[in-house]
Amino acid sequence: MKFFIDTANLAQISEAKELGILDGVTTNPSLMAKEGVTGKSNIYKHYKKICDIVSGDVSAEVISTDFAGMIKEGKELAMISDNIVVKVPMIKDGIKALVEFNKLEIKTNCTLVFSAGQALLAAKAGATYVSPFIGRIDDMSWTGMNLISDIFEVYSMQGFDTEILAASIRNGLHIVDAAKAGADVVTCPLDAILSLLKHPLTDIGLAKFLEDHAKAAK
Repeated sequence: MKFFIDTANLAQISEAKELGILDGVTTNPSLMAKEGVTGKSNIYKHYKKICDIVSGDVSAEVISTDFAGMIKEGKELAMISDNIVVKVPMIKDGIKALVEFNKLEIKTNCTLVFSAGQALLAAKAGATYVSPFIGRIDDMSWTGMNLISDIFEVYSMQGFDTEILAASIRNGLHIVDAAKAGADVVTCPLDAILSLLKHPLTDIGLAKFLEDHAKAAK
């Protein structure tokens, strides 16, 4: 499974890369705003900085919600770097845009997916990635991880190449469950990835090894 970090923070992206397990980055307008990056020119420059750090795919989201606007923005974003993936919302014109981008050989990420039916449409339209939002489904007292399983079943049976990118991941357990459910990619904050390192028995075992080593070294 690929590990993407969901942020526009350059320091966190660099830290994740230093771990040696980073495969890509996802961003959105909210994450850009959180970093104080505003204005089209500055946003595009920030995307370039991210692409200079990572060699994997970097999802950059269009702001337009109409077909012509999405195509225009998507082409501009794709010009920033070869590893840019154009992030398109799951709406009617978004499906049309996915088809057009596929023809243009521009990679895409269909975002804001909350049902297997939406995921089916995205794959049919040629999306490179589809992003089901697990945490937001859980927030509505449903089981978001079931959606990953449903999409995996549909894609496996139908032979779609679209990769399942589990989004809105809140913790390490979400990451493991997404892997078990068949997600190809998980995108999440850095702290969720780092939480996979932690286990009390690891700490206890390491402390014991160091203690025994100190005794043996005397």
